[in-house]
Amino acid sequence: QVQLVESGGGLVQAGGSLRLSCAASRRTFSSYAMGWFRQVPGKEREFVAAISRSGGSTYYADSVKGRFTISRDDAKDTVNLQMNSLKPEDTAVYYCAAHLDKYASGRTYYTGRNEYEYWGQGTQVTVSS
Repeated sequence: QVQLVESGGGLVQAGGSLRLSCAASRRTFSSYAMGWFRQVPGKEREFVAAISRSGGSTYYADSVKGRFTISRDDAKDTVNLQMNSLKPEDTAVYYCAAHLDKYASGRTYYTGRNEYEYWGQGTQVTVSS
């Protein structure tokens, strides 16, 4: 079991920045590939960004590419999402997710909701225009 706790959400003006963090409970954090998803009421949870177990591979949704950066710190058991140039359409609840990665290379990232076994409770991000 992995418990994930997100933090860093809040209210920001368009063009501003926020940094989300996700803290994991397990000391085997380095065994997990991580991802960020977001959801607005009435819509499905959508993929935002992913990072491989090794940290060497990352992938972003087209809507955030060039503005968001995902990173991980295995020494602190955390994954971060730096969000710059925020837009009102980025407003959502952001969720951190973990997938136990069994591939030896550790370079695989995962973009599907169903590929992640563990989820945090979410943190609200609101971007005002």
